[in-house]
Amino acid sequence: MGISASASATAIVAATPKRAWEITGPVDPTAFYPKYGPLPAVVGVEDQTGSWDTVGRSRRLLLSDGGSVIETITHADSPGYFAYELTRFTKLFGVLVRNARAEWSFERVADGTTIVWKYTFFGLPGRAWIVKLIVRLFWAPYMERVLPPIAREVERVAAPPVPPTPQR
Repeated sequence: MGISASASATAIVAATPKRAWEITGPVDPTAFYPKYGPLPAVVGVEDQTGSWDTVGRSRRLLLSDGGSVIETITHADSPGYFAYELTRFTKLFGVLVRNARAEWSFERVADGTTIVWKYTFFGLPGRAWIVKLIVRLFWAPYMERVLPPIAREVERVAAPPVPPTPQR
């Protein structure tokens, strides 16, 4: 696969692994992946081949810099693991990486579920040093900013409904 550069982020949510898995996968990427430094925002999704929870499904993410990337689910093992490959990058990452892999794991802990989001970029020949630099300076901090709002969304959706206040 070539030389890689990885980063990860972790969050604990008040939800079961199954609920965290069910909610995290299909979140709208346009709502949770903003622009950060040279990293473009996700501004649209095209050509999604079905619900975002089944191996083999794919979609094209449209980016704020006019670029795009294809995501294809490679693992959908509820409630513990979800992964997808990213290919056909254009713009900045198109000249730097061959592909990337995103992995989400969900593990039961006393307070709910630990979510670990890991991302690995596989650099093109001769470009690994710049990919490692971008991952260290931008992608790792970006993941630390992106995961907390996703964790809050998991908790919001997973929370039990509040019963109505009785009328007097």
